[in-house]
Amino acid sequence: MSSVLPFPAPDRPAPSPAAEPRRSGATGAGGHRERLRQRARSAGLHHLPDYELLELFLFRSQPQGDVKPVAKALLARFGSLAAVLAAPVEDLMTVRAEDARGRVRGVGVETALDLSALHEVARRVLREEAANRPVIASWTALVAYVRVALQHEPREQFRVLFLDNHNKLILDEVQNRGTVDHAPVYPREVVRRALELSAKNLIIVHNHPSGDPTPSRADIQMTRQVIDAARALEIAVHDHLVVGREGVASFRQLGLM
Repeated sequence: MSSVLPFPAPDRPAPSPAAEPRRSGATGAGGHRERLRQRARSAGLHHLPDYELLELFLFRSQPQGDVKPVAKALLARFGSLAAVLAAPVEDLMTVRAEDARGRVRGVGVETALDLSALHEVARRVLREEAANRPVIASWTALVAYVRVALQHEPREQFRVLFLDNHNKLILDEVQNRGTVDHAPVYPREVVRRALELSAKNLIIVHNHPSGDPTPSRADIQMTRQVIDAARALEIAVHDHLVVGREGVASFRQLGLM
């Protein structure tokens, strides 16, 4: 693309009558930021704990003040770094924390969009790894991709990976979004879309927001319906993956298809 999107304006801390003017230098928040950056350069980013890695990222959208309380509050609210990045923008914006001086800092829309963008970057990188080779030959990459895409989704999603006759990815498409424990599936629509895309093979994917990827009876019944509808038009269903925070369940590995 030839157009360049401007970076959003940085988030500002909530105003407080007790807030003092910020000063750059070797002490206070400015000094902490420089020390953290220096440690990241010398020891490597992989040595930083999750909250400090989040701090480094928050420095960009919140260029002044102490963001450590915000980073720790994000992890406490969502439970893990992966869950922070996967959280909806609206939920991220509910996070608030007090700094050492009692000033309230929060996550504004710019910071929330930055975090969501980081998650989208990770998802696309993993999708590229899964799509560059036949999916069947890069199963580990595929499982990593669907986990990042779905393991922290708060509502069920039913997705289909449409593959060509060499099992390379044509399209990963969300067919339906549902509630916390159900997403409607229409086998005829799945097959119709496969014909539109000239797909010869499919992998069904959906998530369990409860965290447990164990297939339900309804999951098993729905899978059989999709398989039967696809078989009639000589389209193969390779697998059905169920994604949860606790892992990924494969129907084929479980002997369910």
